[in-house]
Amino acid sequence: MTKVDYAAMAPDLLELIGGEENVSALSHCATRMRFVLKDVSKADTNAIKSMRGVVTVVQAGGQYQVVIGNDVPLLFAQMQALLPGLGADKGDDDEAGTAPRRNPLDAFIALVSAIFYPVLWTLAGTGLFKAFLAMFATFGWIDEASDTYTVLYAASDAFMNFLPLVLAVTAARHFKANQFTAMAIGGALAYPSIVAMNDGGSHTFLGIPLVIMSYTSSVLPIIVAVWVQSHVERVCDRVFPSALRNFMTPWATVLVMVPLTLLTIGPLTTTVANGIATGVQWLFIHVPLLGGIVIGGFWQVFVMFGLHWGLVPIMTQEITTNGYSLIYGPIEAAVLAQAAAGLAVMLRSRRAEVRELAGPASLSGFLAGVTEPIIYGINLPRKLPFYFGILGGAVGGAIGALAGGRVSQPGVFPSLIGIPAYLETPHLLLWAIGVIVGVAVAFILTFMFGGKDDADAAPGEQSGGPAGSAATTGPSAAPAAEPTNALVAPVGGSAVPLERVKDPVFSSGALGNGVGIVPASGLLAAPAAGTVVTAMETGHAFGIKTDDGIEILIHVGIDTVNLKGAGFTPRVAVGDRVSAGDPLVVVDLGAVRAAGYDTTTIVVVTSTAGLGAVVPVVDGDVRAGETIIEIDH
Repeated sequence: MTKVDYAAMAPDLLELIGGEENVSALSHCATRMRFVLKDVSKADTNAIKSMRGVVTVVQAGGQYQVVIGNDVPLLFAQMQALLPGLGADKGDDDEAGTAPRRNPLDAFIALVSAIFYPVLWTLAGTGLFKAFLAMFATFGWIDEASDTYTVLYAASDAFMNFLPLVLAVTAARHFKANQFTAMAIGGALAYPSIVAMNDGGSHTFLGIPLVIMSYTSSVLPIIVAVWVQSHVERVCDRVFPSALRNFMTPWATVLVMVPLTLLTIGPLTTTVANGIATGVQWLFIHVPLLGGIVIGGFWQVFVMFGLHWGLVPIMTQEITTNGYSLIYGPIEAAVLAQAAAGLAVMLRSRRAEVRELAGPASLSGFLAGVTEPIIYGINLPRKLPFYFGILGGAVGGAIGALAGGRVSQPGVFPSLIGIPAYLETPHLLLWAIGVIVGVAVAFILTFMFGGKDDADAAPGEQSGGPAGSAATTGPSAAPAAEPTNALVAPVGGSAVPLERVKDPVFSSGALGNGVGIVPASGLLAAPAAGTVVTAMETGHAFGIKTDDGIEILIHVGIDTVNLKGAGFTPRVAVGDRVSAGDPLVVVDLGAVRAAGYDTTTIVVVTSTAGLGAVVPVVDGDVRAGETIIEIDH
């Protein structure tokens, strides 16, 4: 595309979409400007399509999308200057009209994910901090009566103790309520004098009996309260005149919500939450074998589909209600079993690229409990290692549940580092045996039956390699000497012609010729050697420019920019050099699907000037590293 003056283009585009007063939200992804317009009929679509620098216009998902191409950040910067505030980072908020319709389960999972994901790592870190502190005190390495212990305990426990204030912020972002007003409501729940009222005595508010409960470390009361707050604020904004609205709305909202929460929302939600926690505890106490098999065996499946988010508030509530969570007991075996299966693949495989990927990924699973790289990159594409990991998790989880495996700090990532969190388990030795048995089952079965690649059977045979890594053997591999004569599949899966991709911009060929792949794993790699020229912060799209000037776009999923990075872990940044097969991003495909998005990954050549032809050469099943596009010069 010829050089475009985006500073001059921005005001004209703004006028053609109906002016500043017609724009309620502004964002961009890898190739397109995304506007949420108050009245779409005011936009002159034909005139916009004819503008120099515009590829086409698409209306989808409640957005008015102006397709620009790789230079869209340049236009976005100019539009942001004309529309200050609209293009700023909105944290976890979703632009109006961008969320797809979801079934109730998907909606619940998305809700929990949006509220807990931003705080998860801090919750895990402080939980591990507290676990180690408890271990030090148990072994007599630190005196619990010392000031040092008091300071360290406060540092490790404060985040959990004041969890209502933390969740007030993330819930307010999700429900589009005032974050600071939400903090005022959450702060009231954890206020010392309110906490002190939980003494078993009789208390009233304006003569109405108060059912005082402990709201420190609670989850459901503040989430429901902030949801109600969002509706109260909308009413206040309509009622109060503009001259008074800025301070009257927070005042009235806090005045209504704090008593309402203490009188109704708090007791009701706490009763429900305690009932759920008690039910879970009953299952693990009276039928531990069943609980251990289900959680231990299917935990990684829950993670793949994002269903584990639904268990997060239950596990947190368990700790608040009972002082510990029994759901955590079987998870350690589930996590380490998948890591063990990946380790077996590494030791069994004779291919260097498999060992280079499986080694660090297994280590990540063992030490940090992060299993996505080993699942998506190694175990799941080979199927048997993943199944053996599930079997090991079920066996080890059953034993762990029988042992009463538990943790007393939320957010702990089951891993070798996280073992101190399990020290309060009644039958700790039996629990440890369960973990070891689970690891052994997964490792031995994978090593014997599931750790061998196709290429290992006969050196020199073609093999697709692990998902996300390029094979270097066989006729389908990308030629090392002429890397831009062909593009290789960034991930294994099912290839589809570009015209069948469910996005009119890509399917029309407006951005260039290429191919779509429905990915079988979440580890996506570079399709050619070059320099990363675009790396979206959300991790859903990357641009690579080869040394001879060919520009390639890798776009993960359809409209996945709306996830704002949730489920995406980028491995590269702008300016990085990559070779074909180098990892670009790890994607939690289960979470993306659970949020209602198509995971089809598109690879297109966006710059065709000087090229003879760009020809897709695959249809149907494709392995990572196989040639998918041939380029004639």
